[in-house]
Amino acid sequence: MGDNRLALDGRVALVTGAGSGIGQACARALAAAGAKVHVVDLHGAAAEQTAAEVGGWAHVVDLADPAAVDELPREVDILVNNAGFQHVAALPDFPPETFNRMQQVMVTAPFLLTRKVLPHMFSRRWGRIVHISSVHGLRASPFKAGYVAAKHGLEGLSKVVALEAAEHGVTSNCVNPGYVDTPLVRDQIADQAAAHGLAESEVVEQVLLSRAALKRLIDADRVAALVCWLCGDHAAHLTGASIPMDGGWTAA
Repeated sequence: MGDNRLALDGRVALVTGAGSGIGQACARALAAAGAKVHVVDLHGAAAEQTAAEVGGWAHVVDLADPAAVDELPREVDILVNNAGFQHVAALPDFPPETFNRMQQVMVTAPFLLTRKVLPHMFSRRWGRIVHISSVHGLRASPFKAGYVAAKHGLEGLSKVVALEAAEHGVTSNCVNPGYVDTPLVRDQIADQAAAHGLAESEVVEQVLLSRAALKRLIDADRVAALVCWLCGDHAAHLTGASIPMDGGWTAA
């Protein structure tokens, strides 16, 4: 983060789901580049720990609650919409309440937060909105109706924001990782290994990454580095894009 093009001194960032995984890596990377970071997470201890580590502010928020989202700060220069969760079930068995909550957390909350911070960004003639989408924002997998629908919705939101915000110096882009090495994914691997009678390494290669060219999980710090790169002044002309970081999954 020593590259001057990434200097974010004086910028204020807000990262959702920043208590662990990709969100935590983004909070760390943005702070290392000079930004002050609002750490938003559902889990209080995780939010407090990450905020203390990066010298930022912790907000314990359930993003499925619009009233709670409304309490978050408006004066934000960088917004990273990262929070999300997964549920796997066949469509006839997919609980409607779970589907609805997934849309609230992964589409409605990003809409509300973007709507909230844009006036400040417009007034400063600068802003960066980065949505942590997924390869599932570009491709589908069976049994993931809620997640795939939400990420496709997030992709559409990002493009509309890009078109509306361009004249004000604000960009909006999606980062589309494949499977990232996070505690959540590690738990999935362990479950799959037990279910299929496979070694965890075999689950990664044969189940999770069967459609990817690179048969290894992505480091969350690398996703965060791409997010930081999108926040640099050199990326001012990059907007409305979806950047696959998927080991070749979407190339096939």
